[in-house]
Amino acid sequence: MREEVEPPALRAHDADDADDADDAGAAPALRCGSILFPGADDVPARWQEAREPPDCFHDLNLGRVVEAITAGRQEYDLAPIFHAPLGSLDAVAYRQEAMRDMEHRALRQAVAAFAERMRAMRRLLAAAKESAYELARQRWHLAAVEVYTEAVERLAHDLGGAGLAARGLRGFRDALADRARSAAFRTLKDEARSLAAALQAIRYCMLIRDGSITVCRYRGESDHGAAVAETFRKFQQGAVKDYLYKFEDRPSMNHVEAEVLERVALLEPDAFAALARFYGQHADFVDPAIVRFDREIQFYAAYLDYVDRFRGAGLPFCYPQVSDRHRQVGARDTFDLALADKLVRENGTVVCNDFTLRGPERIFVVTGPNQGGKTTFARTFGQLHHLASLGCPVPGLEARLFLYDRLLTHFEREEDIVNLRGKLEDDLVRIHRILDQATPNSILILNEIFSSTTLADALLLGREVLRRIVRLDALCVCVTFLEELAARSEETTVSMVSAVDPCDPALRTFKIERRAADGLAHALSIAEKHRVTYRWLRERLRT
Repeated sequence: MREEVEPPALRAHDADDADDADDAGAAPALRCGSILFPGADDVPARWQEAREPPDCFHDLNLGRVVEAITAGRQEYDLAPIFHAPLGSLDAVAYRQEAMRDMEHRALRQAVAAFAERMRAMRRLLAAAKESAYELARQRWHLAAVEVYTEAVERLAHDLGGAGLAARGLRGFRDALADRARSAAFRTLKDEARSLAAALQAIRYCMLIRDGSITVCRYRGESDHGAAVAETFRKFQQGAVKDYLYKFEDRPSMNHVEAEVLERVALLEPDAFAALARFYGQHADFVDPAIVRFDREIQFYAAYLDYVDRFRGAGLPFCYPQVSDRHRQVGARDTFDLALADKLVRENGTVVCNDFTLRGPERIFVVTGPNQGGKTTFARTFGQLHHLASLGCPVPGLEARLFLYDRLLTHFEREEDIVNLRGKLEDDLVRIHRILDQATPNSILILNEIFSSTTLADALLLGREVLRRIVRLDALCVCVTFLEELAARSEETTVSMVSAVDPCDPALRTFKIERRAADGLAHALSIAEKHRVTYRWLRERLRT
């Protein structure tokens, strides 16, 4: 009976466990920066504070968007990257460069292949860490080194021919090429392959008799199984059942297998001594910069894979022009990502909208019938600016957006019995907090504020809030049932109206149009439809 000494099956492993080994034999760390941030030591202070999503995420449905983007990639812990907007135009441009490079299908496929090899390496290291037997740990470790060196070599080759333009990717490519050519890396690769080949060549026999197993060298004994199969082959008629025993691939050994392996090691002391030396010398073989790249590149791959869903449905995406000075923002054929994701999966129709602010204009006041797309428009405005602040392409044919310092939202909430405040008081407290935090570089999105009070009070409070925002010179979207707010004479305010079908006012088009609020005309069209206008009532009374 012959057996080959090979690692058993794989199991999932945490990405961080690659760094848990000793430093013996480790090559100098790869010298390159992050592909997410420009500069060498570029992780911002608030990076660690981004574990929880910003307050605006719930109101803007950005939590659902990030959950959809990162689905299937939980091992990389990408959500904090999507939580933290960038603070400079250079950082935004740095990411846009990498996104554009990653649009190329060949590069994305190379990254996917690299990620799969790194995932296999982590599974092997997990098996080594979990094994109770020293020889098994050493062999799993050797297999992990083989996979790792192949991943690095293959990625260096693929990046070398990719024609990269992004600063971050070019820097990593050059550093990785140097590493793949280095003497330390070649030694690691050659030793691992040579040792694996030596172990693979080992053959041994097991004599099983009366509950005992004797392990001895293989000396060319015949394979009796093959001889028996050949003898009875002439009696075979058509397909027959295979009765060969299938050994299970497991991530661990039982005690019998471990004892057998110990005796094989006694038969081949040189090969297993070399394995032990290799394990000690290269305990920490994974470069932290390569591990970081493996995680960071998934930010780009995950987002672009998500975007492909929409492009496949004919919806446009673009790289926005982003400014930290000019507030003349706008977008063409844009849409709410969270809503569009649901509609695309259900084969529904996604309605796109345009908007623009010119010159001194700063505030959109959005009015119109309920369920007409007003809140969706407000969410779209916030989503676009957050995604642009991450360096991501955004929904739309084109977009000009503002790099904000804070994105502050106020959406209607149910009364909270814990704080013992009524709805109006709660609205006032929240609005006051938002205005205290806001700066001229902030974006405010207010949805149906002061809807719980009288018309006169809501109008008084709404005007005061908008007056303070105008003084701040901040950008704002205000969705309201108060058409008087849209009729403000200030040149800073733009009226947007959710449109209805002119032939059937009960039908919403979900288009948001830049025009004066005309709720009276809308009411008149509904009255006309139901024949309750003055003209129709006179006609009916006469009849």
